[in-house]
Amino acid sequence: MKDITIDYALRATWQAVARMYNEEARKFDSTMAVGFCLLSIDPKEGTPSTALGPRMGMEATSLSRILKSMEERELIQRRPNPEDGRGVLIHLTEFGREMRGKSKEVVLRFNEAVRAAVGAQELSGFFEVTTVINQLISERKIYDQTPDAKAAGNK
Repeated sequence: MKDITIDYALRATWQAVARMYNEEARKFDSTMAVGFCLLSIDPKEGTPSTALGPRMGMEATSLSRILKSMEERELIQRRPNPEDGRGVLIHLTEFGREMRGKSKEVVLRFNEAVRAAVGAQELSGFFEVTTVINQLISERKIYDQTPDAKAAGNK
């Protein structure tokens, strides 16, 4: 087998998963991003709009477009946050809760299929590796991003 890089394996796998989720979402006239957003909104209390971006790992402009389309499709409603007059809570409509349920089923089915095909030990190893990768990135241990380190590298 030809050696592949870790980032290639991650990227190719995520692209395949995203394609699969988008194919499923299309059956409901939706997208993976909308499904992910539905799953990120608290179905009982609503979720502050400012909390959705970080929770989903999305930029505000991309999230704004998704929320606008979700509002147009009557999946969500924006309501003033009673605890913060400047903020807005995103609430699911009845249709939004129904579609959230479908999104949840799709994600759970994927998880069940992978768990059935992969041993518990292998899956545990996968999660350990992803944890280490995220730690290395968040602690900036792969590429030092400090201005001092950049300047030192140019000497």
